Amino acid sequence: MERQPNYRFATKNPDHIMVSINGDARHTMTVTWRTSTEIEDGYVEYYEKGGEKKIAAAITKPFRSDVSTSNIHWAKPEGLKSGTRYYYTCGNSEIRSEEYWFDTQEDNLTNFRFLAISDHQKDNDHYNPDYSQLNAFLKKVLEENPDIRFIYTAGDNTNNGQHEIQWNAMFEGMKGIIEHIPYMMTCGNHDNRGFEIYFPTEQNRYYAEPAEFFNTQLEYSYPKNGPEGWQTENYSFDYGNAHFMVFGVNEPELVNEWANKDIDASDKTWKFGAYHFPIYYSGANLSNDDGYPMLRESFEKLDVIFSGHEHDFSRTYPIKNEELFDRPSQGTIHYELGNGHSNPPGTKTCDKVWHCSYFPQEEQVCAYAIIGIDGNKASFVSKLDDGRIFDECIIDKDKDEIRPYRLAPVYGPGRTRIFYKGMDPGLANARSLPVCIDGIWFAAFGTLVSFIGGNVLREKGKITLEVYGRKAVFTEGSDTAVTDSGEVKLEAKVFRGNADQLYIPVDSACKIFGMKWAYAKRNNFITVESSDESEPCPYQP
Repeated sequence: MERQPNYRFATKNPDHIMVSINGDARHTMTVTWRTSTEIEDGYVEYYEKGGEKKIAAAITKPFRSDVSTSNIHWAKPEGLKSGTRYYYTCGNSEIRSEEYWFDTQEDNLTNFRFLAISDHQKDNDHYNPDYSQLNAFLKKVLEENPDIRFIYTAGDNTNNGQHEIQWNAMFEGMKGIIEHIPYMMTCGNHDNRGFEIYFPTEQNRYYAEPAEFFNTQLEYSYPKNGPEGWQTENYSFDYGNAHFMVFGVNEPELVNEWANKDIDASDKTWKFGAYHFPIYYSGANLSNDDGYPMLRESFEKLDVIFSGHEHDFSRTYPIKNEELFDRPSQGTIHYELGNGHSNPPGTKTCDKVWHCSYFPQEEQVCAYAIIGIDGNKASFVSKLDDGRIFDECIIDKDKDEIRPYRLAPVYGPGRTRIFYKGMDPGLANARSLPVCIDGIWFAAFGTLVSFIGGNVLREKGKITLEVYGRKAVFTEGSDTAVTDSGEVKLEAKVFRGNADQLYIPVDSACKIFGMKWAYAKRNNFITVESSDESEPCPYQP
């Protein structure tokens, strides 16, 4: 018998009920819910304990998905008292939900905690994604931490967000949680991913720009303060003494322009951001050029930027302009959250030079972080669902320090290191370190290409390098390379250097092989990057 998808279609009864911050968290809360199209309007009825019941009318709009049309309703109770619990129901005059509650923020709040998760999508059953483990896991976390104010995600809330079956499963998996706790989602690449044919197998993958299903279902759930045409997947909000940015994965140049102005306009003590793709990643073959350096200017105005995507955990030193620092005032900490739903990394991950903490999360476990704000201090505790803590730190703005102490590496004069995608080639070039002559950096590029997994042919006075589908021959004493695209003039002549290796101008070699590089002056190291995410392997005849 042919299996049928569990679509979880909308009915007359409200479902997908979610509260979110959309305005002043002290005096307003937004309630979102879904019904079938037979329900054409709705409202939220709310009250504080012992108070009179009030009504907030809903905005209602259709959501036309790949398999059905439903109505999404958004109601925004306003004029609420700060620091108060409100009870509410949603629906229309005939069909209403059961009663739920939410809490407003207190005045002058400088002490609170929030929960951060990422990559909690699930596709364990193509026809019926099962989020029951996530539901039980989050309820347990919230039971153990009842003071959590909201959930802040770093994306991939669904596995294929351009298909309604995925959203319906995710919302069902969040029942009993997001009716009370504001759910502040970041749009990840999976949230705007779809397939032209979804059943019985996925075919012809695409990414929606803008993120159509994400934006349509959440249009009035979040502040409409993002860049014109790219709102909802980009927004910001305040809570207590902190400002929170949410970055979508599309149009990074435009988003950066908006974010710069938004961050500059905030006078909050703490400035956090969430962007799905990690900039300082842990994947052996990953790249960071989807949104970087386009977003660098705005990111470097934040205290911490949370990310996901790789399904493992890492935390960097404070970073600014490719340099690694020790003090929080000197740069931005990049905090990769790990995965929140037993989704081990799909690629090989490893520790990198920019990480002061790293955990591969290869086990079938869920990860989460609890961030506590206490005035000018912020604590970060990352745990697994079995209770194990794999990272914790405190950022203290008054003392301008991060505890436990981790000093960023600084290499001495004449000991410049070279890293490829953040990885140290180690023995491959232990005796052939880069050198700078007359302002030009040279490196034994043959040892680097060997480390990457490319093909290297060493002959007397020349070396042939082949990696990422490009090939070049470099000759000792010559400033010309012979490539598969013709001759290329080098920045300077190739020479024989340390360990009898041929030293090639770094900038010229990077251009030939489609790479980019940077020199971190403070730390005295060179990083080489490639946007190619394939995995080179030497040819064995």
